[in-house]
Amino acid sequence: MGVSASLLTAGVASFFAAACFAAGYLIAVYSLRASLKPAVNDDEKDFEKKRSILGVRRFLSLVQTVISGSAGVRKNDDAMVTVDRGRKSKKPVLLEIESLAEILEDFKMVLVVRNDLKMGKGKIAAQCSHATLGLYKKLHDRAPKALSRWEMCGQVKVVLRTESEEDMLVLQERAKSLKLPTHLTIDAGRTQIAPNSRTVMAILGPADVVDEVTGGLKLL
Repeated sequence: MGVSASLLTAGVASFFAAACFAAGYLIAVYSLRASLKPAVNDDEKDFEKKRSILGVRRFLSLVQTVISGSAGVRKNDDAMVTVDRGRKSKKPVLLEIESLAEILEDFKMVLVVRNDLKMGKGKIAAQCSHATLGLYKKLHDRAPKALSRWEMCGQVKVVLRTESEEDMLVLQERAKSLKLPTHLTIDAGRTQIAPNSRTVMAILGPADVVDEVTGGLKLL
């Protein structure tokens, strides 16, 4: 867009220069014709003069219209650049857990596995990996201090179990009420379990606050 606008500006400048030359040429021709033409009455002189002036005015009006159109293109181009810059500079909204990372030190992640699905050990390991990575990606830009605090604690991960999808969703609502970030892993259903099954929920936050959500669960 910037290149096309520059080319259009250069073209308009050339056109304007040619227009000025043409206007000067018309005025010169009129003057020369007036000096060479036999004497006529005053009415004819006034008519010729007005006709020439009207022609020059029409030509200059056309030039002004073209220039105005070019200015509009440049204005739109500048507006698009401003919008693009605004989009690039827009920062993600931070999660409330960021403020907790400044006052609390002991952070951990809890992975809640649905025991009723009867997944094999390898399947559980894969689903826990998905949940961990999903939550990490969610917090990377929106809670970087919380992630750093968790990493400083040795990336603590505790795996617990729940007995139904309904219980898992209740835990998630409880976590949300405490402003703790969560991530639910939903399986594609290619092996062992049905498609779109919710398998593991990851929660990250201050250890004491996370325990308010999962403190009643047993280890897997």
